Amino acid sequence: MAFTSSVHASGRAGGRRQKTPPPPLDQAALDALALTYVARFATSSGRLADYLRRKLRERGWAEESPPDIAALVTRMAERRFVDDAAFSAAKGESLRRRGYGARRIDDTLNHDGIAEPLRAAARGNETERRHAVLAFARRKRFWPYSGEPCLDPAMRRKHLAAYLRAGHGLDHVRRVMDARDLSDLEEWADEHE
Repeated sequence: MAFTSSVHASGRAGGRRQKTPPPPLDQAALDALALTYVARFATSSGRLADYLRRKLRERGWAEESPPDIAALVTRMAERRFVDDAAFSAAKGESLRRRGYGARRIDDTLNHDGIAEPLRAAARGNETERRHAVLAFARRKRFWPYSGEPCLDPAMRRKHLAAYLRAGHGLDHVRRVMDARDLSDLEEWADEHE
């Protein structure tokens, strides 16, 4: 077996080059980062601002005057590259389809920097919230999708906790857990239409 050295002809251990740190950002580079980000991801104004602040912390700023992130985000919104209303509506709908409740939707959108009026609209109406709790039960295979009601008190507490962590209101959760059957719940979910 031949002995191989970890020092290559280049003189570097392991043959790896040291990465040179990227240069500090200037206004043109910051604009390019923002454009690249909004082109790749559906995002909100708050998420874009957070991304740009993180990049500035990582790379630094090369110009004398401080960067105006708020103005850059506003320009992106004016050009409709960032649309908080569309983002929050789509995100709310997606979360409801996956079975998440109003509180979880509100927390997620708040984290994304969405203003309260848009978060309120994204939480959905009563019918949409009722369908979301049924979607959660279906996804988790809880009653009535499990085939038989859960009568074990310890298991009922676990199911209740899972519903509450998913952001559903206690009134909706109890209605689902105490339902006679699936048709009863489907009728309840469509009452407000």
